[in-house]
Amino acid sequence: MSKLLPKDCPCDSGAPYARCCGPLHAGAPAPDAKALMRSRYSAYVLGDADYLRTSWHVSTRPADLSLVDAPGQRTTWLGLKVESHTVNGEDTAEVVFTARLRVGGGSAQRMHERSRFVREGGHWFYVDGDVS
Repeated sequence: MSKLLPKDCPCDSGAPYARCCGPLHAGAPAPDAKALMRSRYSAYVLGDADYLRTSWHVSTRPADLSLVDAPGQRTTWLGLKVESHTVNGEDTAEVVFTARLRVGGGSAQRMHERSRFVREGGHWFYVDGDVS
């Protein structure tokens, strides 16, 4: 992860990083699935693969996770819009979001996902998602 941390949180919450995703990246538990999803987006922006792996449920976590882009294919994250946060049970939830990004010098793209989360031992984890 980059040593230079942003003043404003990359997740587009409008809050300072130090009071939004920063504490989660430092190990604090997310209060809900929406906060975890926002912190995961910020981790992608900041290149924090370790946080992404630890916040991914062990049942679906990839063995390796590299955020290193291929030459000429640098991913630039442009913004996040959380569309909904639905609590499906005491320890399950879904978050629907759209992230904007650009790969290399290409046009901006949108990634729309319905993500599933589970809470275990007081911690929320990303399980999986449907991208459309």
